[in-house]
Amino acid sequence: MKIALFGDIHANLEALNTCLEDAEAQGCESYVCLGDVVGYNADPVACLEKIQSMDCPVVKGNHDEDCGGDHSLEMMNPVAAEALQWTRQQLDAEQREWLARLRMVRQVGDFTVVHSTLDQPNIWNYVTNKFDAMSNFSYQFTQVCFHGHTHVPRVFVRGSRVQEVQPESVAIEPGMKYFINAGSVGQPRDGDWRASYCIYDTDNNIVVFRRLEYDIKTTQQKIMDAGLPKVLADRIAEGR
Repeated sequence: MKIALFGDIHANLEALNTCLEDAEAQGCESYVCLGDVVGYNADPVACLEKIQSMDCPVVKGNHDEDCGGDHSLEMMNPVAAEALQWTRQQLDAEQREWLARLRMVRQVGDFTVVHSTLDQPNIWNYVTNKFDAMSNFSYQFTQVCFHGHTHVPRVFVRGSRVQEVQPESVAIEPGMKYFINAGSVGQPRDGDWRASYCIYDTDNNIVVFRRLEYDIKTTQQKIMDAGLPKVLADRIAEGR
């Protein structure tokens, strides 16, 4: 079976639709969302409704939590806070409640999914290197775990030691554990603006990463038309 794993959509409908169309063309039979459906970009309602209609496993991201709640945003980055406050106003009570009810961690088949980390999923820590990954592996009870949050595709492998390998095509080998970041659909931050997601081929024990161009001009214009900070339109073109 081929399973598409995608997250950090951040209300970017054009990128989301492109990834889902590609996943279908690649023969994916199942879909899993790694969180942060909303935040930053201008299509929170459409993206949320799309994910809801798919009825696929979803875990909660930090922006999902912030938009599903009513707590103060004053301690956040001002740009993110402005986008989150705007997003709260777009969503109705039922949609915000749906976000609030999402689980932090899920096991799907024989693998695990989380938005940030398994050791403290509600603290929203970032895994950016093998030392960050070490503590996560202590809480990982399946061979493979997929996550997001950093918006950067990465693969950490634990055998006799923890190492990082290139996120292109990764064979899942017996006796090893894998902590895999699928990258970001709607706001990549690795210097490559193209949408990122990955496919787990469970029959052949391989994870393949996909990078896709999408209609970024339309996404940028929607951000501007919504009155959101211009920096949000600029950064998606720069992949940061």
